[in-house]
Amino acid sequence: MSLEAIEKVTQVEAENKARKAAAEAEAQRIVADAEREGLALLQKARTDAAESGKELLRQAEAKAAERAAEIDRASQAEAAALRETAGQHLEEAAEFIVGRVVKH
Repeated sequence: MSLEAIEKVTQVEAENKARKAAAEAEAQRIVADAEREGLALLQKARTDAAESGKELLRQAEAKAAERAAEIDRASQAEAAALRETAGQHLEEAAEFIVGRVVKH
């Protein structure tokens, strides 16, 4: 093999070695970028899930407060109806008691 051929082989090997090193560096950069983007997406998903959970909790609390208000209104109406009924029978009850006391 001539000296020129040896130099050419050495040059090609050096170029191949440089290309391989560049490809490895590019592969590492791509992996690092993918990991960084993956972590960012994961963090965004966690943040979105937390916000969604907070919104669902807020909605549930609002529905619970609305239902509690409905129950309160219904119980107030029922209590008023019972008071009215009791008031209507109060005079009858008083007459009955007085009548029983007077008779004995």
